[in-house]
Amino acid sequence: MTITANKVLAEGSLQAPEREPLEWKKPWFYDEDALTDELDRVFDICHGCRRCFNLCNAFPTLFNAIDASETLEPDGIGKNVHRLVVDHCYLCDMCYMTKCPYVPPHPWKIDFPHLMLRAKAVRFKNGEVKVRDRLLTSTDMVGKLAGIPVVAQVVNAANKSGVMRKVLDKALGVHPDALLPEYHSDTLRRRTAGRTPDGRAAVPAGRTRGRVALFATCYGNYNEPQIGADLIAVYEHNGIPVRLAEKERCCGMPKLEVGDLDAVARAKEANIPVLAGLVDDGWDIVAPVPSCVLMFRNELPLMFPDDPEVAKVAKAIFDPFEYLWLRHKDGRLMTDFKQALGAVAYHAACHLRAQNIGLRARDVLSLVPDTTIEAIERCSGHDGTYAVKSEFHEISMKIARPVVNRVQQADPDYYSSDCPMAGHQIENGLRNGMKPTHPMSLLRLAYGV
Repeated sequence: MTITANKVLAEGSLQAPEREPLEWKKPWFYDEDALTDELDRVFDICHGCRRCFNLCNAFPTLFNAIDASETLEPDGIGKNVHRLVVDHCYLCDMCYMTKCPYVPPHPWKIDFPHLMLRAKAVRFKNGEVKVRDRLLTSTDMVGKLAGIPVVAQVVNAANKSGVMRKVLDKALGVHPDALLPEYHSDTLRRRTAGRTPDGRAAVPAGRTRGRVALFATCYGNYNEPQIGADLIAVYEHNGIPVRLAEKERCCGMPKLEVGDLDAVARAKEANIPVLAGLVDDGWDIVAPVPSCVLMFRNELPLMFPDDPEVAKVAKAIFDPFEYLWLRHKDGRLMTDFKQALGAVAYHAACHLRAQNIGLRARDVLSLVPDTTIEAIERCSGHDGTYAVKSEFHEISMKIARPVVNRVQQADPDYYSSDCPMAGHQIENGLRNGMKPTHPMSLLRLAYGV
């Protein structure tokens, strides 16, 4: 390699990452031979680097297979190993955001998560996705059915029954030890039906316009509506009028993770006009689940780089604590806290960290007197569906073990995660009966509202 080439590679690795659009509509994207060539290229670079060995199980799977091959190189592994590596990637983006020195604008242009997404999309297009995976990612459909009164009680009881969980394991491949989310017939939308936003005038602060439309998310609507209720209470205590988006569908992240990009596009066509209209009417957007914010802020703009409405929503959507912190910096956050929180073990979810906004839940909760926050910046291994699948659950719990150990060592009064599913993954690792408390619920507790 020439000195000039070495200089280009070195300089490329020092520049800020510039993620390139996902060209999912191009025919070459689904060309299996071209995909295999790209997998071989990237795996060869990863093999020579190995900085990501301690992230998800995709990298140990790859490196162990190479080390066990006859050639001790990526050319010694077969397509079955390619498939396993793709299976173990759950698109957390941590390799891209925190480890890889070869991301664009580096000439090697490594985007491991989006390469895995491409492989998943090819697999989906070829009909190689299990019924279980299609079902688990159909969150709107499952939520509507399981949220019917009486049905919700039956589903929740079945999910806690040892006998039924064994049946579910054999029939669908859902691990009997995985904690499954509860369903509520009293959804967030039903709880807030007919309510109108606080009548006070919006007060802008920094980038925030002072009034918020809540994208409830399918999880926040059907599974843990209390989080949305707590958010509304906290925001209105801070003089921020809140309304729900008139209608919404799943943000599309679950379908993205199985490679069903056409379903992501359909969700975008349903959601973006509604959200863009709210932005035009002077509303900021917040969503209580980091994955949903990431979907609108990062993934959809990469899938639809020329859509101005997508760009408009991406600019106007906020993480809930990011929004509060921006207002705090402008002197607009109430600090009339009534109750200390003591010691809090706070887990920062991967899809929050991938947004590069800082740990704002930690920062806001640290304003509460007599409260100490221990931040844990490691993956919980949940990924929405990865941790509940029979073939991956035990691996997911192994990934979660360092997080669980940190929580145990902290011996906190509360433990918390921006991602409610990650919170329950920690609960599953603790197995001591202590439940997670969402950061927004902790903030409402501190305010006493």
